[in-house]
Amino acid sequence: MAGGLCLLLLPLPLLLLLAAAPGPAAAQDNCTCPTNKMTTCSRDGPGGGCQCRALGSDFQVDCSTLTSKCLLLKARARAPRGGRKLVRPSELALLDHDGPYDPDCDGRGRFQARQCNRSRAVCWCVNSVGVRRTDTGDASLRCAELVRTRHILIHLRHRPAPAGPFDPAELDAELRRLFRERYRLRPRFLAAVHYEQPTVQIELLQDAWQKGPGDVDIADAAYYFERDVKGDSLFPGRQGLDVQVRGQPLRVERTLIYYLDEKPPQFSMKRLTGGLVAVIVVVVAALVAGVVVLVISNRRKTGTYEKVDIKELGELRTRPSL
Repeated sequence: MAGGLCLLLLPLPLLLLLAAAPGPAAAQDNCTCPTNKMTTCSRDGPGGGCQCRALGSDFQVDCSTLTSKCLLLKARARAPRGGRKLVRPSELALLDHDGPYDPDCDGRGRFQARQCNRSRAVCWCVNSVGVRRTDTGDASLRCAELVRTRHILIHLRHRPAPAGPFDPAELDAELRRLFRERYRLRPRFLAAVHYEQPTVQIELLQDAWQKGPGDVDIADAAYYFERDVKGDSLFPGRQGLDVQVRGQPLRVERTLIYYLDEKPPQFSMKRLTGGLVAVIVVVVAALVAGVVVLVISNRRKTGTYEKVDIKELGELRTRPSL
């Protein structure tokens, strides 16, 4: 009775707040990772706190920041296969020709320098983005170090906007806001935004000495962005990229991502693409043709001189001697 009397004495607004407050079951339902949907979460943390682990590796992730690309690729490789086919990278990409694979991650969730297929029969060396930077070899292949990717160029091509080209300054500001707020990348790591309709280029630049303990790696930010562009966002409840400039949506129809490492890649001649091989063949053929033409021309000139010499010699012989 006393408890009921106390409730009656409470103001009506306070009663409404108490009624709307979530109970213990509702609080448990909110145990999710806001930065990575490819996780399993439970209240197994200290004091019953929410704790999330990446799928495929059971690696405990920090949901206050982006998850490393290595763990994301591992979760994607171990996910159950559905009817939807995986999207392979464009053939025009400079380095990432191999597509998604099941990577080996170190204790910090980063790529190990050497990666192998599931049978461990084929191995290769990767950079800090997980992109192959050497020819493939067998299990005896050794990778001396994990070479860091310091410069990422995101090359976009957008569909025509209803009201015409975007304003370059406004598009620059919107993309910087996106990387700052959504991908939590420090502004100084977005070096530049270039725009010439319909091409947009985003340059991410981050040297090892610039990256602090709490800074998002440009490799992770670029991968989250790439998944958003492809309509397969890693953020729970989101479908894809949602960028608007003065109400005009930025609809991307083509994406290429180029990676520049601190050290050049180590590929042999067999790594050359068909286009480059074709160029080399054309150049060699042109050189050979030039040499042949030069030789034939010299022979013709030499033959003419010999013929003239013989003619002159014949004329001398027909003249009467004095």
